[in-house]
Amino acid sequence: MNPKTEKWIQSIDSITQVSLEKFSDLPVEKLHLKPNPKTWSIAENLEHLITINSTYFPIFEKLEKGRFHGAFIARFPFFTKLFGDMIYKSVSDGGNKKQRTFPLWEPKINQGDTTILARFQQHQEDLKNWIKKMEPFVEKNTVIHSPANKLIVYTLEQAIEIIIAHEQRHLEQAGRIIV
Repeated sequence: MNPKTEKWIQSIDSITQVSLEKFSDLPVEKLHLKPNPKTWSIAENLEHLITINSTYFPIFEKLEKGRFHGAFIARFPFFTKLFGDMIYKSVSDGGNKKQRTFPLWEPKINQGDTTILARFQQHQEDLKNWIKKMEPFVEKNTVIHSPANKLIVYTLEQAIEIIIAHEQRHLEQAGRIIV
């Protein structure tokens, strides 16, 4: 593994570990507690991460199998940098500025779901495995599109950075609920 991939794997491991340390001793009711109607519960934050990250997996699979076809706009480095930098900036503020998510990524979790932490932990393992498989494509500066919109393009490296920053954002957001 190259140093960049190792750093990403360490970041994901850290996010997973902190999540388990902070939330595994909480009763189910506390995991699903919404401080107000406009704030997601801890469980909803984790479910959102599983949901959004999983929408990247079909793109990763197409890359791996040589069946990925990028958007025409991906041929222009200006746009890939612009979109990648803009999205990274929007998710890396620690959750200080509220953002609306696409309906595709809204968390759908049943109240009382007792499996959220185990599912999140398994998801993180799946994510790490995909990142390892994507290493050759990162090295080639492969450009992908957002799972939500094929006209929003950025490099695979930026996508992984966005995923990790987004996870950190929601971990901080979920952590504020138990204070």
